[in-house]
Amino acid sequence: MSVAFDQLIAVMARLRGEGGCPWDKEQTRESLKPFLIEEAYEVLEAIDSKNKNALCEELGDLMFQVIFHAEVAKERGEFDIETILKTTTDKMTRRHPHIFMEKTKESLTSTEVIGRWEEIKRSERAPDTSVLDGVPKTLPALLRAHQVQAKAGRVGFDWKTPEAAFFKIEEETREVKEALARGNREELEAELGDLLFSIVNVSRLLKVNPEEALRKMVNRFMERFRIIERAAGEKGIASLSEEEMNLLWEQAKKVVQPTAEAGGAV
Repeated sequence: MSVAFDQLIAVMARLRGEGGCPWDKEQTRESLKPFLIEEAYEVLEAIDSKNKNALCEELGDLMFQVIFHAEVAKERGEFDIETILKTTTDKMTRRHPHIFMEKTKESLTSTEVIGRWEEIKRSERAPDTSVLDGVPKTLPALLRAHQVQAKAGRVGFDWKTPEAAFFKIEEETREVKEALARGNREELEAELGDLLFSIVNVSRLLKVNPEEALRKMVNRFMERFRIIERAAGEKGIASLSEEEMNLLWEQAKKVVQPTAEAGGAV
């Protein structure tokens, strides 16, 4: 380990050890879960801000969460940070035979690499498992849909082109309207779910991450909405006519526009 890494491990051990921080000593795997998610999203915000100093700091905070979990596991006699590093190194080496195994080294495209990756993962799984088992249930719904579709696509269950997948959006939109006309709430929820799933499919085939695309759209909406709030002043947005709101919205759109990276290609 490097000196800096060893120092960080020592800080974690001190915080959890005798005479350490009461709060850190109380934490468990369960209590740490929200912080792990929070730090991951703060890394995303730092990437969006294009602030290298913020990104450096947030990546450090995320790494600290990994080290925190490693320390908890070490105290339980399960594994430590070195075991995590060795396990990950072994897995990455094993799943990149075209790079690390001289006898099988060959030139592959990125698509072929993903296919090889899935083949190796299948060989590591028990016979009765699914290719979809590796997608965490705790992922945000849009991202989970994206990952499920991607994994199914890697074994051939996929649309051939984004244009072909657009047909499903049109079909599901019609079915949403029909369910709305019938007034059945459960049916409407199911059809809206189908529509969203179809939109995610097209997004994925266009190599746009739907979670990123929607997250950035929400950020743009918030910025635009604040512009309208400032324009409305003390009277408030509710005092504006529909025409005034539309005019202000169009003006705000010109001020806050998507960046070249909006959507997040994957």
